Amino acid sequence: MTRLTESRPMRHCLLPVLLLTGLAGCDPAAFNMGGATADPVPEAVRAMAAPGQNVDTARVLEDNCYWYDHAGPVETTPLPLLTAEGRPICRAAPDAATEAEAPAA
Repeated sequence: MTRLTESRPMRHCLLPVLLLTGLAGCDPAAFNMGGATADPVPEAVRAMAAPGQNVDTARVLEDNCYWYDHAGPVETTPLPLLTAEGRPICRAAPDAATEAEAPAA
């Protein structure tokens, strides 16, 4: 019986240490949105973007649209960059006919 009561305080000490160690590796900047480009946001896109969006963090993802990082009170969330009318801002899709005519490298 004595052995069980002695190990209980040890468990209470280890739990915070394990939690802090596990959370130490959580860095929102470490999560790269796959396919994101690091190109600077063109002035035309900045002009189209609705106010209240962090255009400085915007990047183009696989869907060919601009996404920005919304820093909320708990976490940073990628959101689509929208116009004042609520439409997503996207790059023009490459023309399939143009790609077919391009010579192979």
